[in-house]
Amino acid sequence: MKLLLQACLFLVLGGLAAWVVHRDPGYAFLAWGNWSLETSLAMLVILGAIALGLLYYLLRFILGLFHVPGTLAAWRQARRQRLARQQLTRGLLEFAEGHWDKAEKLLVGGAELSDTPLLNYLAAARAAQRQGAYERRDTYIRLAHRHMPTADVAVGLTQAELQLAHQQFEQALATLKHLREAAPRHTHVLRLLARLYEQLGDWEQLRQLLPDLRKAKTASPESLDALEQRLWRALLEEAGGALEASRLDTIWLKMPRQLHREPSIVVAYATQLHLRQLDEEAGELLRGLLKKHWSEEAVQLYGLLDMEDPAAALTTAESWLQGHELDPVLLLTLARLSLRDRLWGKARSYLEAAIANGAGLDARRELGHLLDALGYEKEAAEVYRQAVLALPGVQPAALPEHIPQGNLGDAGNREAVLPDLQEPVVES
Repeated sequence: MKLLLQACLFLVLGGLAAWVVHRDPGYAFLAWGNWSLETSLAMLVILGAIALGLLYYLLRFILGLFHVPGTLAAWRQARRQRLARQQLTRGLLEFAEGHWDKAEKLLVGGAELSDTPLLNYLAAARAAQRQGAYERRDTYIRLAHRHMPTADVAVGLTQAELQLAHQQFEQALATLKHLREAAPRHTHVLRLLARLYEQLGDWEQLRQLLPDLRKAKTASPESLDALEQRLWRALLEEAGGALEASRLDTIWLKMPRQLHREPSIVVAYATQLHLRQLDEEAGELLRGLLKKHWSEEAVQLYGLLDMEDPAAALTTAESWLQGHELDPVLLLTLARLSLRDRLWGKARSYLEAAIANGAGLDARRELGHLLDALGYEKEAAEVYRQAVLALPGVQPAALPEHIPQGNLGDAGNREAVLPDLQEPVVES
């Protein structure tokens, strides 16, 4: 549109100039020494305009000669950057396609040409890692940091991720601690550090890190709650295995109060009490839990406790049948409590009901042991046989329903089928 308006303006001005010249072309006389020029004023103006135009373009040409070196340098730089971008793109494509060696060569080759060599070296480090070339990987990491020291966090995170992938946990820990000092609230640094502490089983350090994980919102609240429960269960297990008996209670009192209502935490604490033969305390905890939350883990553990009053424990557990009449875990627990109370018939009934409702090998083993003790050897053998058949594994080969005794098939060819297991006699 602008060009069209300019063309229209020039046409109008040209038309006006032609009209003026047509009416009165004017007269001009120029003299210099012995030279003189006589012409119309219009022609003089046209020649002057042509001369000024030629002079302008001549000056531009002369000035352009002085800028040729800079122009060539800028062209070469633009060409290098274009080639570097092409090599970076090709290198990333080769990396995405799994051609690690080609990707590494392209990325390293384009690094010196690129105006962002950091990206080339970080990607080359990942390609070297995939090839198991850990020395080259570390070299590229150092080169990336050398070319852009201000990108300490980006380089350090890449280094930590690669170290974690290679299970270099001590080196990764040192890298992440350095990064945390440089960027205390960096979300990904905190996330990687939490993952590393969990892999190392350093639950105390993870516990101290948890408030920062919540402040930085490194994960959803549900994921962080699950992480908190895992670390406290692990701390309880560590305390249960420690020689210092009071450490278990210290951990229980140190944890947040709301976790005392979490079924998995209560069961973990009760398990450690049971292992320390503090079954009365464990039973009290489990009964308090099961009044508010149904937990099959708690029910199963309750059946393993050796309490002073098994009859009262059985009565309490039988009150849980309402709404859970067919629960195989509860039925097995009731059977075990009946065994402790020496109620053999009731225990057998509960065990048979548990097996009928899908209880596993533990129920069959308990029933077989009870039948053996009661003198029912055949019934016990059948229970054990069913337990063996229920074991996971490859199914037995298909056989006829009945094989007559004494019929061994090609027993006459046994010597031809089985190898000779006797050592050969060497004649002296």
